Order: sequence, then structure tokens, then C-alpha cells
Amino acid sequence: MRIRSLIPNFHGNIFAVAQLTRAGRLHELEATVRRSPVTALLGPRQCGKTTLARQLAQRRDSVYFDLESPGDLRRLENPELVFGGERRLIVVDEIQTRPELFNVLRVLVDRPGRPPRFLVLGSASPALVRGVSETLAGRIEFVELSGFDLQEVGAGAWERLWVRGAFPRAYLARSSEDSVRWREAFIRTFLERDIPQLGITIPAAAMRRFWTMLAHYHGQTWNSSELARSMGLSDKTVRSYLDILTGTFMLRQLQSWHENVGKRQIKAPKVFLRDSGILHSLLDLRDRRALLGHPRVGASWEGFAIEQVLAAVRPPEAYYWATHGGAELDLFFVVNGRRYGVEVKFSDAPATTRSMRTALDDLSLDHLWIVYPGRHRYPVDPRITAWPLDDIGELSAALRPGRRPRKATS
Repeated sequence: MRIRSLIPNFHGNIFAVAQLTRAGRLHELEATVRRSPVTALLGPRQCGKTTLARQLAQRRDSVYFDLESPGDLRRLENPELVFGGERRLIVVDEIQTRPELFNVLRVLVDRPGRPPRFLVLGSASPALVRGVSETLAGRIEFVELSGFDLQEVGAGAWERLWVRGAFPRAYLARSSEDSVRWREAFIRTFLERDIPQLGITIPAAAMRRFWTMLAHYHGQTWNSSELARSMGLSDKTVRSYLDILTGTFMLRQLQSWHENVGKRQIKAPKVFLRDSGILHSLLDLRDRRALLGHPRVGASWEGFAIEQVLAAVRPPEAYYWATHGGAELDLFFVVNGRRYGVEVKFSDAPATTRSMRTALDDLSLDHLWIVYPGRHRYPVDPRITAWPLDDIGELSAALRPGRRPRKATS
């Protein structure tokens, strides 16, 4: 069952809604827990990690610790003794607040016999929580969870998802105003509580200003010097701010792809706010009308569409490509040894461009898709297909060996 059919009857029971829509992610999480001694479920605050973990815990013999609960913190005053006596699945929520626990986990999973298995939940990447990857190298597997995507909310609901964003409470709010209020509260809490909990001492006002400035640079190539001058800070300082927002899943740094094509290529990453609803709140765009009249509407759509493509295809790595001569490709990835490209167009009838043909030839693409907000799928070239965002869930099937995109839909 998809979320869209449940919205009219939604009365705050967001957890029941999420349970109905994330069966695929639950299956993936179960498989990872069976395979690895330690599974880390990572993603931004309020994206549904705890709900998914509790669903898994209900299916298995397990014990749950929430590190934001004073009672659970008291239970873990001697974590090696508590964890070492368990043979059940041990779930630890918000583990980034106690990074020293990773050393305990390493000791326990290396013990002979039947060591416990761990599912740890965190709102910060291993790069931000120092020592995690090194401490548990070879013992931990990461599963990343974000908010709702189009495959969960259903075809035809992309506009609501785009305007409100993917956080469950923002998307499912009773009204646009409720959604805006929730996002504003989320931003304030993130800056005033979540960042300090990571041991990062940055004034909330300074980070808010930086985050808002990045919203205006959404979809553009990163330029640390320009932002540093605007804020009166050093390049190193603004780079650290960027890494913090990236490490807490608020920001995506889309790295550039380099190819030996005899052209000068851009090397700096592109910067996107990962959630379109948070982007719109930082730009003070409170509804659809305000968004469509804003000069950054195309950039907002580009970031939103890229996130949906990545959620559907889930490539090992993804890049953009651009040359100083003006050729550019919004998204580039390799799946099963084949090279693919995606161009995002906020247009009812997208057509090929010189830049697309340059990318096809220079990058030796097997196929290029133009993702747009229309209804019909149609070829614009033997290797280029216009692809509606509503059909994005079917894109992964088109990448399978031997499959070719359907030529048209009526």
C-alpha cells in the first residue's frame, strides 16, 4: 500500500504509515543483519530509522537501547558487561552520541563462540564520527536510509513530495502550514541540539547563515573562497561547515567525473541540499506558488530529481561531468559495466542539446535519460530517452543487461 492512499485518513499515526511503505527496506536490513556482525543504519534525524529498527526488533529476539534515554544510559554504565551477556540482537539508537561504544563492539564481535549481533542507528556518517570505520573495519556494513521517495508515495504524488520534502512528518502533515512549521522546528533543533551532541562547537546562528547561503548555491559548483568572503571566514572554516552538513546527511556533494577527452574539465563538486523541503524552508518558499515563481525553481527541481534517480537506481557511485567549454551532464554512473547519463529538465517537452550529444560521445554513454515532469516516455535519439519522473521506479529495470528502454508510451 502506498502513502498517497492513506493521507486523507492520516491522524498523526506516522509510524503505522511508515510500516506499510518500507517493506523493501526492512527486507534489506534483515539480510544485512544476518550477514554482518555489526549493521549501521544511517540517515538524517526523523527519517524513519527508529521505526524501521523497531519493526526488525519485533521480528527477532532482541533488546533495544536508546542513547537519548537517561534510563538506557544508566543501563550502559558498563557496556561490555551488559552487551557481553546478551545472545539476542542488540539495537543501539543514536550511537553517534557515544562513539566510545564502537571499541566495545569490536571487542565483543571478535570473541570466539557466539558473539552478539548489533544493529546501531546513527544520524552522522562514519566520516564525521571519528574512528568508526577504522575500529570496525571488516566487521560493519552500512545501510543508508533517507526520507520517503517516489516509489513509496506513489506515481502522481511527486509535486507534494517536491514541495514538502521527504521527511515523513513534513510530507504527511495535515496542511502546508503544518509542514512548514515542522521543517522550521527541525532546522532549529538540528542546529541547537543535534550539532552540539556531536561535540561540534559552532554557533547555531553562524551555521544557520551558512546553510541558508548554501540554499542559494544549491546545484552550483562549490566555491569555498566566495562563501568564505561572504561570511568573513577562512576557506578552511567554511569547508569544515560543508563537511558537517554532508556528514549529517543534510547535504550532498556530487563529485565531478574526469575523463581523458582532451578538454579542460571542472573538478570541484556540486553542492545540493538533499531534502527539497528543507531547501524551500531555508529559501522561505512556503508553498507551490512561491516555489514556481522563484528563480531557483529549476535548481530545486534538479536536486529533487537527482535524489529520486539515486534512490531508484542506487548506483555504487554517482558523479556529474562538466567542461570549461560548457558541456555538462547532470548525473553520470556505471552499472554492470555500462555507462549511463541523466539530464534533468524542468520542461514539458525536453529535447536534445549539443551538450547532451557531447556527453554521449565523450563519455561513451550506453544511454542517456532526460528526466522531466511530464507524462510520456519517448525517444528523442537512438541513445536518448525522455523519461517522466513518475516512472523513475522503472528506470532500474532498464539498466539490466539485455534490456532496452521502451521507445514510447501513449
